[in-house]
Amino acid sequence: MMQPNFQSEKKSILSILTLSAVVFAFLVWWIYAKETGGTTNREMVDLLPYVNSFLNALTSIFLLVGLKAIRSGNRELHKKIMLGAGSLSATFLISYLLYHHYHGDTKFIGTGWVRYSYFAILISHILLSMAQVPLILFTFYLAFKKRWNLHRKVAKVTFPIWLYVSVTGVIIFIYLKFLNH
Repeated sequence: MMQPNFQSEKKSILSILTLSAVVFAFLVWWIYAKETGGTTNREMVDLLPYVNSFLNALTSIFLLVGLKAIRSGNRELHKKIMLGAGSLSATFLISYLLYHHYHGDTKFIGTGWVRYSYFAILISHILLSMAQVPLILFTFYLAFKKRWNLHRKVAKVTFPIWLYVSVTGVIIFIYLKFLNH
């Protein structure tokens, strides 16, 4: 077994953390500071939250199938499914950015318990999504480096966070589309 190069690994971790910080800063600017763009295709923009919710739901399914595959010892299927989950999450991010570019932020106007529960879910979703990006990148990095013991340990932290963020993405969609009045 090849020994890891810790200097190289430190650089990789620093790169992952830097990229994650840049992504987070960009998202904050994109959603809250940047002017929205105009479009003549309102139907496409109105469809994007449904697409985003579908991508989150599909990511959740892929994560669960990936977990089942690795628990059954099917590493090859696990690898394919997890790469699929990563691709779905990346596709979600692109669709999410498009929606916020053309539509801007969606305000939640629900009141009472619905409002409190929405913001509790939203805040936990946002905070964990911030942790999710570097965790996913580091978990993938460890897999590509074949650092299986550390990959397994980090994946045990990454998996529930990634699944929670994906599932709560769908729940937030439900709140915004059906309980926002």
